This record gives sequence, structure tokens and C-alpha cells, in this order.
Amino acid sequence: MKPIDTQSTEVLGSAEVAELLRQAIDRGDLVPKQRLVEADLALEYGSSRGNVRAALSQLSVEGLVERIQNRGARVRAVSVEEAVEITEVRSALEALCARKAAERITDPDVDELRGLAQRMERAVQAGDRRSYSEGNQRLHAKIIQISGQGTAAAMIDRLRSQAVRYQFRLSAQPGRSLVSLPEHLAIIDAVCTHSPDAAAEAMRRHLESVAAAIRASEA
Repeated sequence: MKPIDTQSTEVLGSAEVAELLRQAIDRGDLVPKQRLVEADLALEYGSSRGNVRAALSQLSVEGLVERIQNRGARVRAVSVEEAVEITEVRSALEALCARKAAERITDPDVDELRGLAQRMERAVQAGDRRSYSEGNQRLHAKIIQISGQGTAAAMIDRLRSQAVRYQFRLSAQPGRSLVSLPEHLAIIDAVCTHSPDAAAEAMRRHLESVAAAIRASEA
């Protein structure tokens, strides 16, 4: 949670509170079905109950929070079936981004992606799951950024946040990185060599693999 400066008189707005709550959900600080009490959050974040209420309403629209009649709000729990569906939608959007990235990529971007590939390979060799997971996130974010697809980026970010619990679970699975690393390297190679069709296909195959792993995790 965000530390509060007791000397400050600034009151956070609803958009700022919503962003802090998104980050807390992404990190796992707020877990599925955890109650979100307006008075507690207002004190925690140094905001008003009205701003917290507006923030929770926004997150409800985004699918991160759900309101229970006569019981207030809580972090929404996503089922395995829904997490798979979210990943399949992400697959279509991120394949588009990979295609556009392959068309738009510059030499400095190529250098950055190639360097990221090397760091991810070293992380797998060292058994450093945390570094590999961070590299995974940076890779997807970089490709989306290169693509210049702002609308898709916003939709992907919202979808990813909804299924973040399953992403953390997969990243902690022994051996998962040995499966996903070749997939990530294929994406990087296709984007860096300006191969739009291959980039889109590599991204689609990768996220299909993620969806299959989510299904298997609950078997």
C-alpha cells in the first residue's frame, strides 16, 4: 500500500486512487475476493470516501472489482474459464501488435529487444524466475509500445490485470520458462527481422501456449 505523508494536506483524486488500486491488484497485495472498505482505503491512500467510491466504480467497469449487494466491494475473482478466454482475446490483440511492431521497428528497438533476449536466456540458465518474469513483462510491453497501437494497448492492459493471478501462478511453475523462452525468442526474431506474418503467428502461438498452461494448472 502507498505510504501516507501525515504532513501533507493533498487529497488524492479518484483517478490516482484507481491507479494505486490497479497496481496493488497487479502486485497481488489485494487478492481475489478481498473486501475493499471505502473508509479504510480513504485513510490508507489519503483520499476522500467519495473519491474512493468513484475509483471503485471505475475499477468495477474495468472488471477488476465487483460490488456485492449490501456488502460493498471486493476484488473480483476470475475463474479458469474466464482467464483462458481473456488470454485468447489478448492473443488476437497482441498478434496485431506484433505484426505492426515488425513493420515499424527501428534499429535502436532491435538492439533493445536483442539485448532483452540475451538477458532472458541468462535468467533461464541461472534459474532466476523473477528476472525471467520481469523480462517477459518488458518484452510484451516493448512490442506493444513499438506497434504504436494505443487502443489495443489500453485493452490489453485491462485484460492482463484481470487475469494477473494466473500469470503469477504460471511464472512460479518449475520448468515453465523452458517452454516459454523459445516462444519469446521466436517473437523477438520475427519482429527484429521485419517479418509481420511470422511475428503475428509467433505471438499467437505463445499466448495459445499460455492459455493451455492455465487450463492445465487447474486440472
